[in-house]
Amino acid sequence: MNWLDLLGWAGSALLIYSIMQARVLRFRVLNLIACLVLVVFNGLLGIWPMVAMNVVLSAINLWFIRQLISDRHDAAAFTVLEVGPNDEYLRHVLRVHGPDILRFQPDFLWDGAAPDRSAYLVQRGDETVGVVLIRDAGDGVAQVELDYVTPRFRDFSPGEFVWRQSGVLKDDGFRRVVTPSGMVAPYYDKVGFHREDDVFVLDL
Repeated sequence: MNWLDLLGWAGSALLIYSIMQARVLRFRVLNLIACLVLVVFNGLLGIWPMVAMNVVLSAINLWFIRQLISDRHDAAAFTVLEVGPNDEYLRHVLRVHGPDILRFQPDFLWDGAAPDRSAYLVQRGDETVGVVLIRDAGDGVAQVELDYVTPRFRDFSPGEFVWRQSGVLKDDGFRRVVTPSGMVAPYYDKVGFHREDDVFVLDL
């Protein structure tokens, strides 16, 4: 097998691997790289219909990547909806994503019937992309019980719209947000939180 064969096999393997990705941005980036590799491969072989197809697919991927990145921190692209802490749709979302939630937070347990709970869904169009669950710790402190992102949007941080742009927490009387301790690879320092010991804190 020569280097040209290896290039073709690598491009094909990466193309297959890309369509197995749940994360929408990762899928687009990997698919773009695979298409560019196949443009080179087919160009060297002179298979021009395949070159043309992969050039067009590359352009489509670039368009989607640009749109996804521009929407990443755009408040107009995401909507925060406050729902009842025992809302049936919220319970459905937690059930559907329960195994994935427990992978990241094994001790997670939500009692929606408790009087000191608040729940927020982050929507992109009609798709739920994030869930933020809050416990009222008293004195205007919102204790984060869950900040979850669905697999498709895990390259984004939709929870930031609850903290930074929606204003829903202020409307509910909270003056401070405290995250759970020991979080792995948190994004909170990028959206206005500061670290206090092993937690992140946001003053509203």
